[in-house]
Amino acid sequence: MKRFLICLPLMIAAIPAHAEDVSPARLRADVETLVGFGTRHTMSSDSDPHRGIGAARAWAQAQFRAIGAQCGGCLTLALPEASFTGKRLPTPTKIVDVVAIQRGSERPDEVVIVAGHIDSRVSDVMDITHDAPGANDDGSGTALVIEAARVLSQRRFPSTIVYAVLSGEEQGLYGGKVLADYAKARGWRVKAMFNNDIVGNSRGSDGVVDDTHVRVFSEGPRADADAALSAAQRAIGGENESPSRNLSRWLAGLAGQDRKGLEVRQVWRADRMGRGGDHLPFEQLGFPAVRFSVAIENYDRQHQDLRTEGGRVYGDTVEAMDFAYLAGVTRLNVAGLAALARAPMPPAAAVKTAALQTSTELDWKPVPGAARYAVWQRATDAPGWPARPVLETADLHATLPGVRGDDWFFGVSAIAADGSASPIASAVPGGAFGPLERP
Repeated sequence: MKRFLICLPLMIAAIPAHAEDVSPARLRADVETLVGFGTRHTMSSDSDPHRGIGAARAWAQAQFRAIGAQCGGCLTLALPEASFTGKRLPTPTKIVDVVAIQRGSERPDEVVIVAGHIDSRVSDVMDITHDAPGANDDGSGTALVIEAARVLSQRRFPSTIVYAVLSGEEQGLYGGKVLADYAKARGWRVKAMFNNDIVGNSRGSDGVVDDTHVRVFSEGPRADADAALSAAQRAIGGENESPSRNLSRWLAGLAGQDRKGLEVRQVWRADRMGRGGDHLPFEQLGFPAVRFSVAIENYDRQHQDLRTEGGRVYGDTVEAMDFAYLAGVTRLNVAGLAALARAPMPPAAAVKTAALQTSTELDWKPVPGAARYAVWQRATDAPGWPARPVLETADLHATLPGVRGDDWFFGVSAIAADGSASPIASAVPGGAFGPLERP
């Protein structure tokens, strides 16, 4: 077995220089355009050329077409759709996502996704008449997705990047489900889904300001876990080792490389208390997904009718946003997408033998694009992986002499020839990226 230590810079991707191409001015202009459609409620008009969800989606398509023209046709547009009824959709309603696909040059079936939802609402989730600006929720996420496409479409990557503007989030996460089903139907190997929802303010409704952090939410136990996996995790651990959780750890490490950028505050729950987002349908299908959201929410400025009461201003308008902060979140997304689109898939790893012995053996499956692999080890009560792996090897097997497996969790990451490294896949049941393999 070829075994040697490696240096940290090879293991955590550097913030790419082109992340600095993100423009706060363009982000603001895009949010102002979205607000100009009046309401973008899911059940608003889909045919009015100036007001409603249809006009907003048409604008998003036009943005992707213009970006594609600038990169020599590198973007392919898709409009996946489905019809739904539900508690917040009393009549059958067509949900349409606007998707731009930047096909990878070497491994196009490996996909990283960045998404935000374009629909908006006011206090009454069924009100399709009154203005619902939706500047921060989620004009900020939609503008981020389009800006990421502008920046990253000028480069080429081994894996595919998908830019997705989703509909129907406020009515029941329908746009996320449409895109997750679309990804599954096409056999995409999803490395990561970044859901950006409420990412453009830095002042909370109580006046507290935090413009130095962004929250990243991730599930612990996998949403697609069956009884057998749950039993295995109870027996040997792994409840905190889901691919989404390791993706969150990876993003925190990436953000830490940029001293001028935002820090990631990991929140170890699937989403905010009592609420949800478009990453959840991806997790339900076994795809690794996280939600980006502001460090401090302003509840007066989301899901509110436009009004002033008792001297307090309510409503999701542009004036309450911080576009320098939104640019910071966008830069982190751009950096993460670029790094993942260059890196191989994380390998599926397992502890081969460890019980009743003084050494541990690991096996993992090969992944396309990997030149070598790094093996990681951390105490079972440690929140994150250490700064350095225990070894690097070109083999698909590692023996750790003197390491008693009971006391540790193990993981493996894949490294391309240029040093681009994947997130770590935990060597526990359910730790592999992608849907569970079932008999």
